[in-house]
Parts: sequence; C-alpha cells; structure tokens
Amino acid sequence: MDGLRRTGLAAAGLALFVLVWEALPRLGLFNPMLLPAPSVIPAAFWAELQSGAWSAAVGASLGHYTIGLVTGAVLGLIAGVATGMSRLAEDMSSWVVRVLRPIPGLAWVPFAIIWFGVSPAAAVFIIAIGVFWIVFFAAHGAIRGVDRDLVEVAEAFGFRSARERLTKILLPAAMPGILVGLRTALGQAWMAVVAAEIFGVPGLGQRMIQASSLLATELVVVYMLTMAALYGILDTVFVAVQGWVLRWKA
Repeated sequence: MDGLRRTGLAAAGLALFVLVWEALPRLGLFNPMLLPAPSVIPAAFWAELQSGAWSAAVGASLGHYTIGLVTGAVLGLIAGVATGMSRLAEDMSSWVVRVLRPIPGLAWVPFAIIWFGVSPAAAVFIIAIGVFWIVFFAAHGAIRGVDRDLVEVAEAFGFRSARERLTKILLPAAMPGILVGLRTALGQAWMAVVAAEIFGVPGLGQRMIQASSLLATELVVVYMLTMAALYGILDTVFVAVQGWVLRWKA
C-alpha cells in the first residue's frame, strides 16, 4: 500500500511539472522559442524520426558511447586493481594521478582534435577519459577495502600466488564496489558524449548544437529526453546484470 502511495505521489509530481511547463509558454510567461511547450515535442520527434536524423544520431552516439565506456572501464579496472594490489605500483603512480585527475574531460578536447581529428575516435577518447577515473578509483578503493584477514586465511589454505589471490579472493570480495563504480560510469559516459560531440563529431551532441543554433529548442528537448531514455534503459539492464553477478550475496 505504501508503495502504491509513493508511486501515485511521484506520478502526480511529474504531471504537475509537465502542466507548469506547458503553461509557461502558453500564457506568455516564457518565450516559446526559448522554452517549447511539452505538447510540441511529440510532433518534433516524429518529424526527426521520419527524416532519419534521429536514428542516425542515436546510432552514432551509441557507437561512441559503447567503445569509450568499454575502453575506459577496462583500462580503469586494470590500473585500479594493479595499484590496489601493489603498494609499489600505488606509490609510483600517486603523483601522476594527482596531476592528471583534476583535469576535466573538456580540457582534453584540443588534444583529441590534434591527435584524432574531428572523428569518432576523438569522441571515444574523451568518453574513455571520463570513465577511466571513475572506474580506477572504484576498483582501487574496493581492492584496498578487502579485509586483510580474509587474504591471510586464503594464503593459509594455499592461495599464495598473485593470480590466485586476485581471482579467488580480491575480485569476488571487491566486486560490489567495482560494480558501483561501473554503474556511475554509465551516467558519466553519457555526459561525456555531449562534450565529445559538440565540436563536430556526428551524434546526439552535434544534433543538439545544430538545433540550438537554429533556435529549434523542441529538437534540443527531443535529444535531451532521448539521452535520458537511453540511460534509463542501460541502467535498468545493468542493475539486472549486477543482481545476477551478486546473487551470492542474497
């Protein structure tokens, strides 16, 4: 019963939000060219879908997103696990991390253009950098957080090699923390998609910039909602996979 009440309140809040949004431009309280009413969004989406522009933009961005996410996550996982397992690796990389970590992803755009040109590879590079640091710190912290007593007990039972400690003890124990980082990276990668595409790489970000330059704000909203929907689907799938991977905790 409490769940139904909360769902009802959430739906009512969303409906109120949409009604206020619809009223602002219709009552002349906001310029419709700057804030389109929700009622014009479906028609704008249908026109974009029929033209093929929506499908092309979504396909291009999903390609950049997937490759950048996987690349950044794999590299971040390897580096995070390595520095988490080895104090020597952590000490040697600590100042490098302190220098590079504060640099925002957008600051790498000039190098991305110089190295890769205005190409999908440049977008992948920007996305991978944003994902890398999230997964790196999640993996490093999760490995470091494994109970040392657990490792000592494992060694007493014969798991003494680095490979055995990693696969039998550290990774299973650290997996919940690593998966939290990966889930965070899913959202960070979508934010990086826009930053990676605004300088001309085909995709959702480029289409949004094109629409905003023409004051076609209804199309900007279409692509904003598209990104939200895609993230929602991916996050739902990830949560299901996370539940399966961590089924031993149930």
